[in-house]
Amino acid sequence: MATNHRANVGFIGLGIMGRPMAENLIKAGYRLFLKSRRAVPADLIAAGGIECQSAREVAERAEIVITMLPDTPQVAEVLFGADGVIEGLTEAKIVIDMSSIDPIATKDFARRINERGCDYLDAPVSGGEVGARAGSLSIMVGGPQGAFDTAKPLFEAMGRNITRVGGNGDGQTTKVANQIVVALTIEAVAEALVFASKAGADPARVREALMGGFAASRILEVHGERMVKRSFDPGFRIDLHRKDLNLALQGARALGVALPNTATAQELFNTCAAQGGGQWDHSAMVRALELMAGHVIAARG
Repeated sequence: MATNHRANVGFIGLGIMGRPMAENLIKAGYRLFLKSRRAVPADLIAAGGIECQSAREVAERAEIVITMLPDTPQVAEVLFGADGVIEGLTEAKIVIDMSSIDPIATKDFARRINERGCDYLDAPVSGGEVGARAGSLSIMVGGPQGAFDTAKPLFEAMGRNITRVGGNGDGQTTKVANQIVVALTIEAVAEALVFASKAGADPARVREALMGGFAASRILEVHGERMVKRSFDPGFRIDLHRKDLNLALQGARALGVALPNTATAQELFNTCAAQGGGQWDHSAMVRALELMAGHVIAARG
């Protein structure tokens, strides 16, 4: 099945990430059938999106169905629950889950979709709300090459770094690995800025200096600035990152792998959640370190 700008695409899940991703698909010329837990945003309908009453209806009307949901149980319910996607599928359609969920469950979901004569891609993303709005997400895809080739124009409307990493489940495994790196880098940046600030240096200038050296990173650039400016409105919520690290730690136990620093990062996120910060941006991990240090970083002047 070849896609083109008149392809019918379903999109289920219009939260912080899903809404701008769907908007970019509409801008790219795709006809979108939309379903959300809440009402579909009026601006997406005004742009040409079509609201559906159930996931089943989305699957009946679309050739390719995309889900972008918070966690494994929500994906399972949308795909296989009452009036779910699977009830509306006919042979040769493609289901693409762009959520970040359990790799093992993903393999089971793919098997069940395959039994209907349809392909399944797990295609989690990285880049946060900023990347979703800019259409610059990194997309990590697991699934058959043919389905990936068919879906690639859609991915190109939502992201820039698009990689098929292997079979079903491998996309989700890659996303878990990504979230380990992101969490540990946030922790490193937070430690550095708390140390510098408590030592009397201006953390804003320290961050600026570090950006010119080997310590430079996208997280130092974006989240380091959030820490200094105390800007913790969520681009990616702590509760969602906790969910991803739970997947990492559960997988590590099953594999017999030790992830000691991932466990530490998770405890720092847990500390933030215990302070009512589950909805904070994940850069707010710095608040847990500030609590232990008895010091809040702040730019001078």
